[in-house]
Amino acid sequence: MAVSVPAVSRTSGTATSESDFSRAVATEWPIYAVLIAATSIVIGLIWDISWHRTIGRDTFWSPPHLLEQGGAIISGLSCGYLALKTTFAGTASERANSVRFWRFFQAPVGAWVCIWGTLMMIISAPFDEWWHRAYGLDVTIISAPHMVLASGMVAIQLGAMLMALGAQNRARNESDRKRLGIVFSLSASVIVLMVCVIIMEDAAYANEMRGSQFYKITGMVIPVFLIAFARASRLSWPATRIAVVYMLVLMISIWVLQLVPATPKLAPIYNPVTRMVPPPFPLLLFAPALLIDIIMKRFGDKRDWTLSVILGTVFVGTMVSVHWYWAKFLLSPNARNFFFGADLWDYTRRLGPWRYEFWNSDLGPGGQRSLVALAIGLAIAVAYAIVSARLGLAWGKGMSRIKR
Repeated sequence: MAVSVPAVSRTSGTATSESDFSRAVATEWPIYAVLIAATSIVIGLIWDISWHRTIGRDTFWSPPHLLEQGGAIISGLSCGYLALKTTFAGTASERANSVRFWRFFQAPVGAWVCIWGTLMMIISAPFDEWWHRAYGLDVTIISAPHMVLASGMVAIQLGAMLMALGAQNRARNESDRKRLGIVFSLSASVIVLMVCVIIMEDAAYANEMRGSQFYKITGMVIPVFLIAFARASRLSWPATRIAVVYMLVLMISIWVLQLVPATPKLAPIYNPVTRMVPPPFPLLLFAPALLIDIIMKRFGDKRDWTLSVILGTVFVGTMVSVHWYWAKFLLSPNARNFFFGADLWDYTRRLGPWRYEFWNSDLGPGGQRSLVALAIGLAIAVAYAIVSARLGLAWGKGMSRIKR
């Protein structure tokens, strides 16, 4: 008996743990569904941009659009179900952790944001078709229907993050906090990925990494997200995890797209490509993210103004140190292969020596004057990054208190 009792006790404990885990996952499935939807939308966006760079004009029924709209539908249906269940059959705890809409319907705030985003994405489809019939074909990003679509995409990304964040902050035991912390980290990575895709045209190509404009844009945009998500996360090394996932997803997209045969179908064609043109190689964000984690762990939640100055300066300094020389490699023959996907250009580009030159560089033929221009530009980039870091710290502190 003395031997058998512990064995039974261990089995019972394991069964109870597995049962609790199953019940938790069954309750949390809308969070996972929305995360899948948000990821599908961003992958569809990457594919859509590649489609325009390779084939040209598309239709609503093109595969990237269907993937994006499919993600929107999954998000809307999942959150719609969650709202109806919480309103009509929710427990007291579920209703306490929700917000009201129209004084009756109840759901977590992230679910309402996702529902709004789904409506915007669905509305954008017929709006876009009407726009093209009224004004002709286009391959531009900035248009009224595209902005409606973009607002819906952003809303679903934020809604997915808020749903995971609220669940993480409500978790009462370590296993739940870790599991939901991973979900939050993945949703945050998807947002960082989308942000980097949006600024890709001005802050992604190696040709731009020797000019201060590249560091101004990245310093203004990226720290606020990395730092906010790092402060709100319950995991160790949160910013580093987010940066690594961002890089992995974009690298896989680069490798897969290069395998897909495609040819241009809209003139003029200056560069007759035969496969999908992938996005540029991802930014090496793991380097500043690693230092962000170390510094934030050292400071904790104290002295945010001092911390923001340090974080902003370190972010720009690390980006310059890493990408200044990384750019040289990406423009070399060593990067012109399947792994790095360098030297792959749109079908509308007239190929020439410009592909291997730096653009918007402050270091022109002006000698000392050019060095002064670069120094001033980088100082402005640091100022942008400090403001971005301060906003990220404040946003992250607010997110750490969200439970609805």
